[in-house]
Parts: sequence; C-alpha cells; structure tokens
Amino acid sequence: MSDSHAKFDGSIPENYDRILGPFLFEHYAKDIAARLPSGDATRILETACGTGIATQYAREALGPDATIVATDLNPPMLDVANAKRGFLPGVTFQEANAQALPFSDNEFDAVLCQFGMMFLPDKPLGMAEALRVLKPGGTFAFNVWDDFEANPAMVTAHETVGRFFDEEPPQFFTVPFGWNDKAVIGGMLSDAGFENIEMEDIDHLGYAETAAELAFGCINANPTLHEVQERATASPEAVVAALATELNDRFGEDPLRIPMRAIVITATKPG
Repeated sequence: MSDSHAKFDGSIPENYDRILGPFLFEHYAKDIAARLPSGDATRILETACGTGIATQYAREALGPDATIVATDLNPPMLDVANAKRGFLPGVTFQEANAQALPFSDNEFDAVLCQFGMMFLPDKPLGMAEALRVLKPGGTFAFNVWDDFEANPAMVTAHETVGRFFDEEPPQFFTVPFGWNDKAVIGGMLSDAGFENIEMEDIDHLGYAETAAELAFGCINANPTLHEVQERATASPEAVVAALATELNDRFGEDPLRIPMRAIVITATKPG
C-alpha cells in the first residue's frame, strides 16, 4: 500500500463522515459494537477510528463506566472525530499507530478496528500489537470488506475512475476491498497467538438518497481524490458526473439501494 492510499486529509474527512458514513459504515459499526464485552468497567482500545463513527456506536453499547481510547494515524480524521464526537463520555481521541501502540501490555479488555486492518502495511505486526495490549481473555474485534463482487457500488466506482486514465489508473479501492481471504486472515491471527477465531459474513443494503451524492463521496471522501488530482488528466467533477450516471444505469433511479458485504472477525487472547 502506498502512503497516498492512507492520506485522509483536506476536505476528505468531512466528506467521509457525512456521505460514506451513512452509506458504508454505520450499519457495520452497530454490528461490531454489539460484539464488544459490555461490563461497566470495560476498557476499550479502538485503532484506525477515523472520524469516530464506530466509536459512537461502541459508546452507546457499553456500560456507563466503560472507557474508550479511540486512536488513528491521521490527525485530520481525529480533528473531525473530536469536533463531532468529542462530547462522548468516557471517550478519548488520540493519535497512535496501530503497529506501534503507545500502551502497556495487558491494558485493555477489547481492541476494536472498524475497516482499518486492510490499510496496515504490516498486518501481522498490527495483530501482535493488539494481542500485546489486550488483557488475557480479551477480545479483538475487527471487520473487513468482502471482495468487489460482493460490493458492486465500489467496483462500479473503481472501474469508472479507471476509464479516465490510460496509464496508472487510481488504485485506492483495491486496498479496502482487496484483503478478505478468510484463510489468510485466520492464519495470521493464529500465528499472532489468538484463539477462538470466528468469522461471519454480514450482508446489508446500503441506502443513498441520490447517485450524485454517492458518486461525490466515492471520489471526494477518500484518497481517490488525490490520485485523480495528481494525474491531472480528468477533473474530479468529470469523474463524479460519469460515476453518478453509471450508478443510476446499474442500480436504477434515485434513491439507490445497493447490496454490500463485510466480514466480521472476532478472536480472543488466551487466558
């Protein structure tokens, strides 16, 4: 993964939260939050928290005395998280690298990661760090996107963007939708030292009020925007317009209901 594929800055975090949040992330945030231990004294670490969408649902699912340390490597994403969700009781947003966590061994009851593992350059290292900071018996819960075939809106975006570039088409979408082999994921978790590894496919119908709004989010709410701007052979506006047309052609008139699928994984640290 190139550094540009993890560059969520400028207007991207706000668009990410406002547009892609409701379409892609909220349903799965509710699902993964419900899988966390819910005792009153529970202490949760979240890695790759983004703008705090899963953080908010986790806060709602936990007991009143539970605490969450929500971390991300991108300060601009944390700025939006603090602005929109800094009021959440017992929640602290903090910059941290999931591959080098600044926390003690055996400190947390659970580690949560919503659609972030795919972006780690060294995934086994990220898993090892999650294991290290968990208490014995603690839960590691994360989700990843299934492949393009199971997420047709995103493959439509990837293919539409690619048609504007004869050479080196943008490849951002291959990162979040390109790491979903259950055998590979399970093997990495087992090698890291986790046990009780469980995986479940979660299907959902995403809702978008208009194809134009969803197309804007697909281009302007992630690092695809940088890739389009850097190549400078097509404007983001032209790509958005083409994608909106393609989404309507493929999925019908507005509003859109588009199937998607994620895989949720839970594992425990040996007790």
